[in-house]
Parts: sequence; C-alpha cells; structure tokens
Amino acid sequence: MIPDLPANPLSVELTLRHRRLWWHTEDQDEDPERWDVSADVWRLDVCPDDQRHVGDLAFAAAGLFRDRDLLEAAALGRWVQDFLVQAVSLGDRRLHPELAERIGPGPERFVIVRRVEITEDWRGHGVGASLLAGALRVMARSARFALCRPSAADFGGDGADETAAELDAARAGAALARIGFWRWRGVYVVDLGDQTLLDARKDLTDRWWPDGDRT
Repeated sequence: MIPDLPANPLSVELTLRHRRLWWHTEDQDEDPERWDVSADVWRLDVCPDDQRHVGDLAFAAAGLFRDRDLLEAAALGRWVQDFLVQAVSLGDRRLHPELAERIGPGPERFVIVRRVEITEDWRGHGVGASLLAGALRVMARSARFALCRPSAADFGGDGADETAAELDAARAGAALARIGFWRWRGVYVVDLGDQTLLDARKDLTDRWWPDGDRT
C-alpha cells in the first residue's frame, strides 16, 4: 500500500441518501431535493476504525425549467438564482447557447454541489475530487449538469484569515477544473455525462490498483 493514507482509497464506498418529508410524494413537492453522500472505507477492509469515515458531500437537485415560487427560489440560494436567470429560457425551455454547446442531452434537472468535506486523515491526495466525480456520475442518471461556486466565505469563519480562505477557494476551483468543471459567468459547470468525470478515477486507480490485477 502506498503510505500516508489510512487505507486503499479504492475500498471507499459511497452511500447516497435522499431526504424528504414522507408526504412529499410529487416532484413539485420537493424542489430542490436534498442529497447527502457519505464516503467510508468498506467495513471488511483493513483500516483503523477511527479513520474509516472519509468524508461527506451534500448536493441539491432541482428541475431545470421550473417556474418557482419565492420559497423554492430562496431554497436554491442567491447565486444559483442569478445563474438560472442568465442560463435558462423558461418560455423556450432552452439553455443559453454557450451552455447548450457544451452540455449534452439528459434529464432536465441539475445538481448543486453544496459541500465537499474530507476528513483530515484523507486530505492531500486528490481523494475529495475523485469522490465528488464519482458521486456526480451517479447523479447523472437523474440530472443533466452540475454547478458549484466555491468562495472564500465557504472557507472562512470568525477570526479566519481572509487570504488563507481565498487560497482555499482557489484550490477548490482548481480541483473542480481537474475533474471537468469549467467556468461560465463566475460559476463552475460540468456536464454529468462528461468523460472527464470518469477519467478522474484514473490517477487513484493507476496508483493503487494491485499490480497485475487490473484488466
């Protein structure tokens, strides 16, 4: 095993959970949908018990051409609302031509990446970006593209160093770019069918796959 990680990252499992009120049974009842992703080392793999939890991700999934009320719009967040105003023509049910040129067909829904948090023991090896890519590929079954907008405010807090927070936001943007996201009017966008999301596995698989076992 390559040192400096608690276990082989190829043994990490993703558990996706969708949360909604039991009586919200129609699509319009829950927009955006809430999705939580937990990344954990497979329970039978060799790993210290206190290091089995690798990280947490949080997504929201929403209809692309919805005419939302004020509460639904507020739940998306201001920057997502601003993006949709520029990106979507509700009347024509079309994306802006610049987006349509780069985003392939798919379910008329999109995913908002709300949070990616990797535990300290698993940081610094590209695991977070690869797990995000894998989780988004799972979401490709029900959505067309994903959005993310890391900012210094996401990494700051009371007494936090502003320069360090800005650097962290820049690193997050670079990690997104490595797995296929590209910037459009200040927001990172990725086609969930993009081959680059699949290729994001390659670095970890090349480094960690047992010699001679890969086909």
